[in-house]
Amino acid sequence: MLLVGILFLFFLAIGMPIAYAIGISGVAFFLQHPELPLTMIAQLPISQTQNFTLLAVPLFILAGNLMNASGITNRLVKLASVLTGHMRGGLAQVNVVLSTLMGGVSGSAIADASMEARILAPSMIKQGYSRGFSANCTAWTALITATIPPGVGIILYGTTGEVSIGRLFAAGIFTGIFLMAVYMFTVWIIATRRGYKPERTKASFRERMAAIKENIWALLFPVLLLVGLRSGIFTPSEVGSFACVYAVLVGVFAYKELTFKNLVQTLASSVLDVGAIMFIIALSGIFGYGIPFERIPDLLSGVILGLSTNKIIVMFIIIFILVILGMFIDGSVVILLFTPIFLPLAVKVGWDPVHFGILFCTVITMGNMTPPVGLAMNAVCTVLDVPISEYAKEMWPWLLATLLAVGVLVFFPGLVLALPRLLF
Repeated sequence: MLLVGILFLFFLAIGMPIAYAIGISGVAFFLQHPELPLTMIAQLPISQTQNFTLLAVPLFILAGNLMNASGITNRLVKLASVLTGHMRGGLAQVNVVLSTLMGGVSGSAIADASMEARILAPSMIKQGYSRGFSANCTAWTALITATIPPGVGIILYGTTGEVSIGRLFAAGIFTGIFLMAVYMFTVWIIATRRGYKPERTKASFRERMAAIKENIWALLFPVLLLVGLRSGIFTPSEVGSFACVYAVLVGVFAYKELTFKNLVQTLASSVLDVGAIMFIIALSGIFGYGIPFERIPDLLSGVILGLSTNKIIVMFIIIFILVILGMFIDGSVVILLFTPIFLPLAVKVGWDPVHFGILFCTVITMGNMTPPVGLAMNAVCTVLDVPISEYAKEMWPWLLATLLAVGVLVFFPGLVLALPRLLF
């Protein structure tokens, strides 16, 4: 597997698309083991996708795109503004809250960052916020979106590690709200030091209630997902189908903005999104076959446990490795390839798989916001025409706040697991 890993990193370095880098480097493993039939190279990608639970991934991607096409996004912007626009650093606070609200709609950090870079960030720059601050606020707050149900990374982790997706969704709600509070405090500190003003006067109670009423269908979405899973009405895959139907009904009958033309465009863009991620998932079957074959989890466990058997120290070693991996490799790939490696180790030293999963997905997604490869960072900087050097210069408060938040989640597992224990 050492040769496979070297080839994978080499292919990434020369700019090969990540799916091909995974598949071709994985083939090298079979060439090293002539006792394995080469027909497995064709069979593994097919068998990798023959997982009923995995059907939730394309369904939730489609549901998120349908919700956006239903006119929900603009209404959520208004709601976020009504709730937090009066605070110091008003538009930046709106950015944070909008990412939280979008978590129940999108489930993708990159999609949220790209959307807010077009909708909110230009207005922030016009109001006097620095370009670097605006880019960082837009990129880092998208981390919240990935933790609130239905986060795609969480579904991948639950499917790969055979962990309850319903419990993961419940744990993600607290984590997302906690990250929102941390980022709002970060914005307040920076805004106070730089003199960033509120966006508007404080909204009246009636105005807030009207905005909440207008967004009730979007706000109900994650609640309905959890109720459906907890009550046993839906499996994770079936709740994805329900999400698509729900999005269409909201767009056609409640908001009346989902036209036939919009539906066709949404289906077309969803096919591209789903095709990209499912191609990666399929080819990861070739790459991932060698991991248990070479007993990589046992070897890595031996190395880490040789350094320490303390569960906290082991967790921070894993987090350090994940931070490095996330800086260079797409989050979905890391989840698919490294969940079978790190999850058994974490459980072995005493970590709850749900708690570990939330930490795992949060730290991996953080790589989307950091140089050199961060996809959310690059998307935001491209849209706003912000140099990476300027982004990196203003990144440190956000990175520090995120690491502190992760530290709190590590030391206080009861906070993360309270809602899953209550519901399940």
